[in-house]
Amino acid sequence: MSISKEVIEQAHERIKPYIHRTPVISSAGINEQAGCKIFFKCENFQKIGAFKARGAMNAALSLSKADLEKGLATHSSGNHAQALARAAKLLGVPAYIVMPSTAPEVKKRGVKGFEGKIFECEPTLAARETTLAEVIAQTGATEIHPFNNYDVMAGQATAAKELFEDTDKLDVILAPVGGGGLLSGTALAAKYFSSSTQVIAGEPEGADDAYRSLKSGKIEPSQAKSVADGLLTSLGDKTFPIIREHVKEIITVSDHEIIAAMRMVWERMKIIIEPSCAVPLAALLKDKKKFTRKNVGIILSGGNVDLERACNLFVEYK
Repeated sequence: MSISKEVIEQAHERIKPYIHRTPVISSAGINEQAGCKIFFKCENFQKIGAFKARGAMNAALSLSKADLEKGLATHSSGNHAQALARAAKLLGVPAYIVMPSTAPEVKKRGVKGFEGKIFECEPTLAARETTLAEVIAQTGATEIHPFNNYDVMAGQATAAKELFEDTDKLDVILAPVGGGGLLSGTALAAKYFSSSTQVIAGEPEGADDAYRSLKSGKIEPSQAKSVADGLLTSLGDKTFPIIREHVKEIITVSDHEIIAAMRMVWERMKIIIEPSCAVPLAALLKDKKKFTRKNVGIILSGGNVDLERACNLFVEYK
């Protein structure tokens, strides 16, 4: 399956009743420090507090009645877990969510709030996949992968589509990359709706598999060591080819740089974002010359953060 312009447009129409059209915000103070004009697409204000509401809802709504009736299942560290649990509740079917034991409590509470049933596992991809296979064998539920799913990717593309519609011409758009669902969707949205816009990703240095994958030409495993807990997965065989073809560059950033960018948004914009969400801004600030005097879009991917842990991070990475 390929994701065409029409597929993204259809996904947008399909999910509109179930999502927010999130605002685009700028900060004069951050613009001054960055040396460019930044337009922040605030998916931290999205349903369940993250862009994942888009892809999960589109994938769920794209299923047949037979595929829906026994419920939905996935593995996720948090935001997709909440998004799928919400989609399942809205559609009146059960949700079975495999989560690593290290997933933030705020995200576990979110899943439970939508009546999702959590199955905890060790914090490894192998453990996630094995546990999920067992759950699906027991329940007959339909898997909706967090990122390696074309319907999910088409749903995620609608965030950038809205950003292009709500701003003047953007020279660059930045998104974070973990498994690549948001980044691949963003890249396709740029191709179809703003072809002159360059797509650049931000990625943690401690989980730089996407950066290494672009260099090697094949999917590299994630090292999974970063405060950005939402970006600790490797690319998928569906996301990687799109990213390889349409993403200009991936800039890696340290945990110190991530927390500094997160703090800047909290203090200057008075909104809460999570560490994974701060990665694109950290990438821009690390390489300011690349963006000087340009119009830059940044997708603020989510705001589901444990406030006590966040405050500790500000102290730890001061």
